[in-house]
Amino acid sequence: MTDLTQAILAIKNNAKVSINNDDINQITWHDGNPTNITNEQILDKQVELQAEYDAKQYQRDRAEEYPTWQDQLDDIYHNGVDGWKATIKATKDKYPKP
Repeated sequence: MTDLTQAILAIKNNAKVSINNDDINQITWHDGNPTNITNEQILDKQVELQAEYDAKQYQRDRAEEYPTWQDQLDDIYHNGVDGWKATIKATKDKYPKP
């Protein structure tokens, strides 16, 4: 889950804030919250950031499964670009882009 600090910084990237136990009711604004960011805005941004993160799960899954770049270069050397493409395509097919 995206934490509250990430959500606040996504709204105002230079906000000076600390949060006790990631509790929305325990936010300390060290800059006085000059833009008057509300708890509702923070929670909405948190949901938005989490949805963006979740939508990219396929990218994280692919990254874990792709061969190292050294192995990919070796694959190209021994099997040509078409062989390498087949190797990569198998991972892309296993974790399709939504």
